[in-house]
Amino acid sequence: MKIEYATEADYDYIIERDRHIHQPLVKTKISEKEIFILWDEGTRVGWMRYGYFWDNLPFMNMIWIDEPYRNGGHGKKVVHHWENLMKQQGFDTVMTSTQSDEHAQHFYRKLGYVDAGALLLDTQPLEIILIKKI
Repeated sequence: MKIEYATEADYDYIIERDRHIHQPLVKTKISEKEIFILWDEGTRVGWMRYGYFWDNLPFMNMIWIDEPYRNGGHGKKVVHHWENLMKQQGFDTVMTSTQSDEHAQHFYRKLGYVDAGALLLDTQPLEIILIKKI
């Protein structure tokens, strides 16, 4: 597997799969190098997008792995890649979140993330906030 920063050539691939971001922001995220593309034998198999909570704490917004490539370690590899990059940039803590009805919470906990709180909106399930010292 290879992990690279997304480029303009990846825009359509990302917006076809990312239903959680205002589409014009994808180009900004690409130019800011805040989206990674995951490759397996020359094929795009997923992506990871991040930003900054309170503008100073790295926050992993979304990981997407295409269905045929799930459960193959791609998600774990991109999370570790991102954590190492954030550590190299001087950060000692990273965050993410997931809804309480999603399996991702167990994935993050296996990677060392711990519950740090939650957000309850009346339109969706409880959003669990997770944090990790790196």
